[in-house]
Amino acid sequence: MTRPNIVIVYTDDLGWGDLGCYGSPEIRTPHIDALADRGVRMTDWYSNSPVCSPSRASLLTGRHPAHAGVESILGAKRDTSGLPPQSTLASTLAEAGWRTAIFGKWHLGVEPGSAPLRHGFQHHVGFRAGCVDYYSHIMYWGVRYPIHDLWSDDTEIWNNGEYLTDLITDRAVEFIEDSRHTAEPFLCYVAYNAPHYPMHAPEDAMAKYAHLPWDEQVMAAMVSRVDDGVGRIVEALRQTGRLDDTIIFFSSDNGPSAEERNWLGGEEIAYAGGSTGGLRGHKGSVFEGGIRVPGIWSWPAVLPAGRTCEVPSMMMDVTPTILAAAGLEPDADLDGEDLLPALSRGRTDSERVLSWEYEGQLAVRRGRWKLVADPSERLGAPRQPGRLLFDLLADPHETTDLAAREPEVLADLGKQVESWSEALDGWRRPRG
Repeated sequence: MTRPNIVIVYTDDLGWGDLGCYGSPEIRTPHIDALADRGVRMTDWYSNSPVCSPSRASLLTGRHPAHAGVESILGAKRDTSGLPPQSTLASTLAEAGWRTAIFGKWHLGVEPGSAPLRHGFQHHVGFRAGCVDYYSHIMYWGVRYPIHDLWSDDTEIWNNGEYLTDLITDRAVEFIEDSRHTAEPFLCYVAYNAPHYPMHAPEDAMAKYAHLPWDEQVMAAMVSRVDDGVGRIVEALRQTGRLDDTIIFFSSDNGPSAEERNWLGGEEIAYAGGSTGGLRGHKGSVFEGGIRVPGIWSWPAVLPAGRTCEVPSMMMDVTPTILAAAGLEPDADLDGEDLLPALSRGRTDSERVLSWEYEGQLAVRRGRWKLVADPSERLGAPRQPGRLLFDLLADPHETTDLAAREPEVLADLGKQVESWSEALDGWRRPRG
């Protein structure tokens, strides 16, 4: 069996409607669209959390955020904790002979003991906190800042003036090109900061969207620069003869932000962020707009091209899916599932229950039905007490609450919420 290479491209605050292949009327993403044409585009792909750090923990561990030990945004409110010690996708692959590297954002612990090299990655070029200025690579806001945050492994490096998205792409391409000199397969985790604030984009990227208002222009330019990076990564795989045997997974950590954005000079500007494609809610919400994100899988040697998959799936499925593709046995306590059968067929016969929790918000989805308890519309907004029921097949935008009309469905999913709450309590109980 050929051991596949793996490339994970993870964007930051990219909405479900921010790509051409997901219906964006303005943002041109030809390279990401081509990736979808060569593989499988997921219509119902979800993050495990509507915010960054828990989403990344689930991606790399195959566990729910509470099970992985990361439920909130790390680095906020003087929180310097990191991802607790456990197996990760990187550590499992490294032990089996894969070269492992991460380029870009970590956000699973800012202290040296929590850095990527302590979780299975053999190389890291990027930053450890939640975001940085795209040119100075300094974080200007928060309780512990300003602080410069750019690293090569455990050594601080200085690349002042180099646009961060391009820097991440450059290092990822160099890593892939180095594969010419080794027969070892690799894991290349490309974690872009874009299109997370601050809103910075190069002049040539901005010029492509000069017809748009500034806020839409800079968002489009930032996403386009990521698209350029995907094109360069794919071309490097092609030039090294690795494209057919490489699994490429593309997604976003959560939905688009509706936060106030911090600009370089320190002034706050109101900006609604990217597009949810009409879905309700934003980053920080368990409504669809906060958790449903783009999800694209490409593996030319194995997966069909040009397929759309409507199977509801989550970020925690990435680790078991990739390990299965690599012929490796995952830990027995993973929460995610191997999606290779669903990716190959485009459907599944089961109605799996998907579950979310964030800051007291709860949600479960089974088939077409979704129950949302005590939801918030966006990060920082107050929660709305009560339980809402939606038929996502008929109403993906969650406009009509059917709780009063469908009491049996409400009661059934209510039991799922209670079971989910019990599972959360079990994971949160002190071990020892």
